[in-house]
Amino acid sequence: MLAILFFSLAASVLPQATPGDWKIVKDSKGVCQIAVPPDWDLYSESTGAAVLHDPTTAIAVVTSQPGQAFKPLPENLQKILGIRKDKLFENTAKRIFYQDKISRHPEDPNAYIVNVPFKNGTCSCRVVVLPAVSEEIAKKITLSVGPAQQ
Repeated sequence: MLAILFFSLAASVLPQATPGDWKIVKDSKGVCQIAVPPDWDLYSESTGAAVLHDPTTAIAVVTSQPGQAFKPLPENLQKILGIRKDKLFENTAKRIFYQDKISRHPEDPNAYIVNVPFKNGTCSCRVVVLPAVSEEIAKKITLSVGPAQQ
């Protein structure tokens, strides 16, 4: 019974599963990673970023903050950051996930942000996409963030 509970809890903190042909992008320190579709390209070596066509169409960035304690966003910080309640998808001890609309025009980009804990800090991912890029892909990239696999 305890083994089942352990494995179910462990699975809940792992990054979302991504297709096998997706590319792995690691942050500049090699601590955290994300996965991007095969048609995305690394922005440049050791930047922790990937783009679709160019950075104005879509960009995904992964970073690590070693030593930064992870905790859910308090309500006052959510207000300061301008996070709408209906766009805060998760705010738990396992993950912070929200959509950050860059502007109010429908043709302008959307941004998705995720922060997750790792052993000694926080992994973060921000994906900014034009509406031509599906929300499903943007969310899947964002939710793939986690500690780098060796």
